Order: sequence, then C-alpha cells, then structure tokens
Amino acid sequence: MQMIEIEQLPGRAVPPPIKVGRKAIDEDSIAREMQYHPAATADEAKLSAARALVVRELLRQRAVELGLVADTDDEGDNDAAIAALLERELEVPEPEEAACRRFFDAEPERFSEPTRIAVRHILLAAAPDDAEARDAQYRLGETLIEELQRISERFTEFAMRHSNCPSKSEGGELGWLAPGQTVAELDRALQHLPEGLHDRPLASRYGWHVVSIDQRSGGQRLPFEQVAERVLHTLREQATRRALRHYLLALEEEIGVEGIELDDNAAGSLMQ
Repeated sequence: MQMIEIEQLPGRAVPPPIKVGRKAIDEDSIAREMQYHPAATADEAKLSAARALVVRELLRQRAVELGLVADTDDEGDNDAAIAALLERELEVPEPEEAACRRFFDAEPERFSEPTRIAVRHILLAAAPDDAEARDAQYRLGETLIEELQRISERFTEFAMRHSNCPSKSEGGELGWLAPGQTVAELDRALQHLPEGLHDRPLASRYGWHVVSIDQRSGGQRLPFEQVAERVLHTLREQATRRALRHYLLALEEEIGVEGIELDDNAAGSLMQ
C-alpha cells in the first residue's frame, strides 16, 4: 500500500515560503519581528511581522540596485540606505493651503478645544466579580438617585455617608475633568451625558457611580491659524503614506514577492 505523507493530507497544507526576489524570509526572522507587531492573535502578529520584513527587503534590494548599500546583512547600513533611498525616490506632494482648509472644515471635532466637565459623584464600591455586592450597590444607587431627584441639595450629605472615593470629603466633587482623566469606561459615558443628575448609576471596574454633571466647558472650534501647522502635518503624513504605498506596490511588481501579499497598510510599519 502506498504511504501518504502527513503534510499532504487535506487540512494540513504547508504555507508557501515567503520570498522577495530570490531572498527568502525565514520563520525565525518572522518570529523575532513579531514582538514589534502586537495584535489580537498570534496569527495576526505573524502576518504583520512578515509584511514588515517584506517591505524592508523590497527597499533593501532597490537600494542595492542603485548602489546605495552593499548586498550584506548589516542592519545599520540597510537602515541608512533605505532612508537615503526614500529621500531620493519618494515623491510626496506638499499639501496646498486650500486642501488644508478643506480638511480643517471637514474635521471640526479634531480641531476643537477639549471639552471639560465639572463632575460630582458617589462611588458605591463593588468588585467586578462580586455579583451580589454589585446588585446591592446598584439598588442603593437607584434609591439615592430617587431621593436626589426630589431634594438635590442632599448630594453632599449622601457622598459623605456612602461614597468609597476620597472625594467624599469634598462632597463628591471631582473638579474639572478633561477626556482621559478617569477610568475609560466611566470617561466614555461622562463625555455624552447632559448637564444635571444622571437618572441611573454608571458602571465602572470599581463599582457604581451616582453622577451629576454640573457644568461643561470647551468644545469650541479653534481658528484655522492656530492649528494650521497641525493640519499641514496631518495631510503631509497622509500624502507620505499614499506615496509610499504606491512605491512599494511598484517594487513588488518589479522585484516579485511570493507567499504573501502587501495590504493597503503596506507603508504602516515604516511610518511608525
């Protein structure tokens, strides 16, 4: 009876080797590169690492072709040569002022003052894995909110009596908060709440929060002149990404890549 190699069985296909021109990208190199490409899964990190190595090898081979570096494995020489190559061959158009103003008009939130909110809260602490405590604290939060809806002046009293946050001594006052100044799950909720007492407790990893938004400030559109350099830098970076992607795809076609395809973010690893 003829024996069948395990590698030939259905479902056990061996992935094709990755080659750039005649140069193979080996598994050990990909494994070493993976540490620089964090991802949700190991397979995603491996793919990202392999693409980054392919991009660098494409550029290295082009630099060798132009005489910018010798065909060696010296990473330091390669990095300098790749930088010189891109300086020489990459054509990036400078964004015009009209394009900058269009981008500014289309992205009002990006070019506005950060919104700050004056917040008071009562933290009813409960661990994430303590279902009984979380249920009890949520019910307490509902009771406090019902009473505060009748008599709002009791917020300070309730904070001093029930809150597990150091702010209890200040009647629950957290002061003015900018985005990112509290835990992420609470921060996201606070940014979208209207002013006043929120009608139900808000969850966080620490428990439940009875929250009052006392005031909002900021969110005003900044004048173009104040952010013109930021706008220019953003558009220049976008233009560089596009130019680099087109350049890499042209090199892929000219030199040849086997075993993997460059994606739309081919230039990403070089832009970081």
